[in-house]
Formats: sequence, C-alpha cells, structure tokens
Amino acid sequence: MDYIKKQKNLKKYVPIISTALYFLFRIWEFFVSFKSENYPAKDKRVIFALWHHDQLCLDGISNRDKLNILISKSIDGEIIARVVERMGFKTVRGSYNRAGKDKGGKEATFELISRLNNGENIAVTVDGPSGPLHQVKNGVIKIAKLTGAPIIPVVWYSKSRFLSSLPTWDKLKIPLWFVKTVNIYGEPIYVPETATKEDENRIKEGLKKTLINLSKKY
Repeated sequence: MDYIKKQKNLKKYVPIISTALYFLFRIWEFFVSFKSENYPAKDKRVIFALWHHDQLCLDGISNRDKLNILISKSIDGEIIARVVERMGFKTVRGSYNRAGKDKGGKEATFELISRLNNGENIAVTVDGPSGPLHQVKNGVIKIAKLTGAPIIPVVWYSKSRFLSSLPTWDKLKIPLWFVKTVNIYGEPIYVPETATKEDENRIKEGLKKTLINLSKKY
C-alpha cells in the first residue's frame, strides 16, 4: 500500500517535473555538440538499437519528427515521454519487466511495427527499461524479423571528462558541462523472415558484440 500511495503522490508532480526537465534539456543542448559517424542516410526506415545508458544520443539523430521512441508506462516513463514529445520526438508506450510480464509491451510492439511500415524510424534501448545491463532482449529482433527493417546499432562517445555516469543500474551517461560527442553507427543488421530461433539468438549475440565493439572504437 505504501508503494501505491507513493506512486499516486508522484503522479501529482509529473507535470512539474517533466516541465522542469524539458527546460533543463533545452539549456543542456547549448552545451553539447553532436557529430555522426557512419550515419545511415540511405535507409528510409530503420531500427536504432542502443544501450539504455546511451539514450541521450537520440538528441543527435536527425529527423526527430519521424523517430519513435519506445518508453515504458511507469511513472518515470511518463515523465520522460512528456519531455521527449515536447522536444519533437514521437513515443510509443509499453514494456516487459524482468520477469517477462507484459506491461503494454505486446501492444507497443504492434504499434512500432505499424510505424515502421509507414516509413518512420524507431529507437529501442535493447537492455531497457530495467536491465540486466548490456543484455539484448528479444523485442528488437522480433520487430526486425516482422518488418524487414534493418537494425542500426548506435553508441554515444565522448572523450571529455565532463561526461559522467549516474549511479543507476544502467550507468546513464550525463554531460555535466560543454561536451563534444559523437554518435557512432554500426552497419545494418537484417533479420530474415525465415530466421529460426537459433538464427535469432545468433543475431542477438552479434548485435551485443557490435555495440560493445563500437564503444571500444576510440
């Protein structure tokens, strides 16, 4: 009951918190510069796959009005969704928890597929929303298989000492001051419609290795 009460009380402050965060991000954008390496300009509909701690790299992706971000239905997710929508992104709400319980995840998957089929892009934090850290979940593979859209791995890099990590499960990367960052994109990964379970597991492991290797590039 205490947890439920806390959640209800927190809901009252969602508009205030989200508005404050929005203006903080707008100020933050003045101090951060983005560059891209190997951006997939030719692909008209793609699935950007990234680690949860690299999620701020989405601010450096162009055509944000056509980029759909998967966000959980939690209170934290509601705050984040309000912020990113005001920044011009689109959102799709839903997730699965660590135990695999559906928290709007199935419905969200169908919506992401629909938007891909309409020529838009989507972004998925492949180890989110609650980990384990650097463990690719099945959702991104299933979506790629059903739509034929390529998975584009992307990591966020900066050599600045002002790029810090929060003490959270994902070690979320946060710029503390002026930071020059690079979005590094990997080569497209396709999941054939005829892919078996073994193929999917192999591709999932390959995506994990690609994201890790991209992070080690510099």
